[in-house]
Amino acid sequence: MQLNEITANGQTISLEQLAKDTQLAEEVQINLFRLGLLDPPADGKFGRFSIQALKYFQSLIKISEAGIGSQTSKALLEVKEAIPLQLGNDLASRIIKYMRSKMYFVALGEKRYNIVYVEGASADGTPNADTQNEWNDRRMVIEIASGTPKIVGNWVATTEPGTFYIKHPMNLNGAARIAFGQYQAWQVGIHNQNHEALVQRGQVKVHRDRNKDGFRTGDAIYIGSDFGINQHWGFDLPKVGVASAGCLVGQSRDSHREFMALIKKDARYQLNNKYVYFTTVIPGDDLAKTFPA
Repeated sequence: MQLNEITANGQTISLEQLAKDTQLAEEVQINLFRLGLLDPPADGKFGRFSIQALKYFQSLIKISEAGIGSQTSKALLEVKEAIPLQLGNDLASRIIKYMRSKMYFVALGEKRYNIVYVEGASADGTPNADTQNEWNDRRMVIEIASGTPKIVGNWVATTEPGTFYIKHPMNLNGAARIAFGQYQAWQVGIHNQNHEALVQRGQVKVHRDRNKDGFRTGDAIYIGSDFGINQHWGFDLPKVGVASAGCLVGQSRDSHREFMALIKKDARYQLNNKYVYFTTVIPGDDLAKTFPA
């Protein structure tokens, strides 16, 4: 079954039927993903996240069908933007423009948060010197509830290991430095039996600083789901030091608690506390060059 057949025949497919039709389920998921209402990838398994996204789409378009009828199928095929983006030249908009230019997934809707780290940037997005061992990166959370991106969290952080672990790496191939990009890889958990954090549960790509120079340039790339690249707090240390061996780290305990409290309000986490979060890591200098203020 395909959406255009439902539209043409005027029939209604229940959620139970949809769950059994892999081809149709995947087509619906692809469109919900296209609209920013469902996390990729489309797998043809129409579970609780897909149902949540479908019902949210119907509420946005003001369709009251149960399951997928002709109105829903037609809207899924024809609607270009369920939540029309309104992008300006503010920092949140420039980050979203950058993400879209890289074909990264951007979550749209109320309490559907985008976690973004901007490396080598100040709170307003201005590039800085990105000096080694300094807290000079940003951890941000962006919400696009009604079309206009809004930064709802903005904290000092690091995306890079501290000098201690650069010189004394935990891995023989060198300290890990996450590669720029987007990853669907983190769940709420406990970091090192110490505090609540986002812990790595999916694949990420890292550069291994074998020559211990503190840069990614020329470093070998490794991909894995067991590197322990968590998103945790930095123990209020004035320098990165031992706070990070390659994780994504917020400097202070308080700011990290704020971060965790916020992202746990995400509608997807509220639906299932095993939700796997996307996180995007971007270079501040490239952001400023590509989409200047």
